[in-house]
Amino acid sequence: MLNVENLRAAYGESEVLHGLNLVVEPGEIVAIMGRNGMGKTTLMRTLMGIIAESGGETRVGPMSVSGKKPHQRVASGIAYVPQGRMIFSSMTVQENIETGLTVTGSSKIPEDIYDLFPVLKEMRSRRGGNLSGGQQQQLAIARALASNPKVLLLDEPTEGIQPSIIREMARTLRDIRDKTDLTIVVSEQVLSFALDVADRVIVIENGTFVHDAPRAGLDEAKVSKFLSV
Repeated sequence: MLNVENLRAAYGESEVLHGLNLVVEPGEIVAIMGRNGMGKTTLMRTLMGIIAESGGETRVGPMSVSGKKPHQRVASGIAYVPQGRMIFSSMTVQENIETGLTVTGSSKIPEDIYDLFPVLKEMRSRRGGNLSGGQQQQLAIARALASNPKVLLLDEPTEGIQPSIIREMARTLRDIRDKTDLTIVVSEQVLSFALDVADRVIVIENGTFVHDAPRAGLDEAKVSKFLSV
């Protein structure tokens, strides 16, 4: 569903992503792990078109999205939950989710989104800025799902969220995948969350993938070593 070939990205003259190759199947959850500054967020932002790729190709199914702007990539089936969530704090929960409907042509939030996040249904008239960090993360995911994506990108979703909510988030993401066959790519530093949620774990180091293993056969000590400062 997501096919990345020789992806390169740079800030000015400084190349940050060095020819990355990634294939993620329909219904697969992949965790991209690495320390701060290793290229996780740059990868996510490049896949979303916020940073222009300097080389390579990205495809969603058979469709190339290379060179497309972010809104065009959303229309092609990519949804993105940025680091820090970036919800609209002065808008209600319902209004936040409705902003994700733009590319679908619908004005009504699908009921199954509220089924996934019952707390958001209860709070749909509350302003986004009045929600807890965990609730805001749920809102950001719900907003992304409203665009009916094929691929969901999540950048550091556990940042600033308490452990009990992190475990609940892992369950919710697996539930979403099981019900919709959605392809999910999550960038993460918390190994326990990656082990809870992912089918496969990939480690990025200085803009290059250095380790790729299914969760079932993952060498946790080796991955932990990559993540330690």
